[in-house]
Amino acid sequence: MTVAQILPLTDISQADAAACSSPLAREAIAAERADALAHSLKALADPARLRILSIVSAHADQEACVCDLTDQLTLSQPTISHHLKVLVEAGFLIRAKRGTWSYYSLVPGSLTAVGAVLAAI
Repeated sequence: MTVAQILPLTDISQADAAACSSPLAREAIAAERADALAHSLKALADPARLRILSIVSAHADQEACVCDLTDQLTLSQPTISHHLKVLVEAGFLIRAKRGTWSYYSLVPGSLTAVGAVLAAI
C-alpha cells in the first residue's frame, strides 16, 4: 500500500504569477464572436455542404439551380434541401425562387469573412 503525501498549498506572490505568464500580443477572440464563428464552422463542417458550396461557386455566375445539385450529388432531394437550408441560415447562400425551381447563390464575402477570422486567430 502506498501512502500519498499531502502537500500544503502556498500563496503565490504577484511577482511569481507574472513570471509564469506572458503578455498578450493582441486581443483574443470575444466570446460572442467565437459563438458566431463556431456556428458558421458547424455549417461548413460537412462534406456534402462543402461540395454544395463548391458546385455553386464553380458556376460562372456563382449561382446554381437545385437541379444542378441533385445531378452532381449522390444524396436524396430532401437531404440536399436540408443542407441548403443550413447553408442559407448560416449566411453562406441566398435562395431565389424562379417558377418551380430554386436557385442558390453565394453571399458575397461570406467565405472570405470566415477565412479572415480564422487567419486572425
